[in-house]
Amino acid sequence: NAATDDARFVTPLKLLSGLKNHLNVSGSAPMFACRAWVNFNGTGTVAILGSGNVSSVTDNGTSDYTVNFTTAMSDAKYSVCLSGSSTPGTNGQWYGSVELFSLTASNVRVKQDATGVDAALVCLAVFK
Repeated sequence: NAATDDARFVTPLKLLSGLKNHLNVSGSAPMFACRAWVNFNGTGTVAILGSGNVSSVTDNGTSDYTVNFTTAMSDAKYSVCLSGSSTPGTNGQWYGSVELFSLTASNVRVKQDATGVDAALVCLAVFK
């Protein structure tokens, strides 16, 4: 439990307990991991600022982006959390509606409605 003994095998119970402890999880509800995430500048030439399991971001036009996964999901049945700001360095928001334009196992496309502007900062996370 103190993580100082390297001579013994880990039991499933201790492994689960250790994971829950380090992830700050309590209760018996299942844990779902973030399977991909990205933080990128969506203005001008799109630039990824930080990511996990994201190989690239494609700029499809004004406020229209495809996030491509390094390792594909098993299917397109996942959830996406998205936020965007049209003003750099602020907690502003995109105006109008933002839609998940398409979900595939290998990428997700997000798009703001026709009145949109490119986002200075986009944050996206995928959970499955």
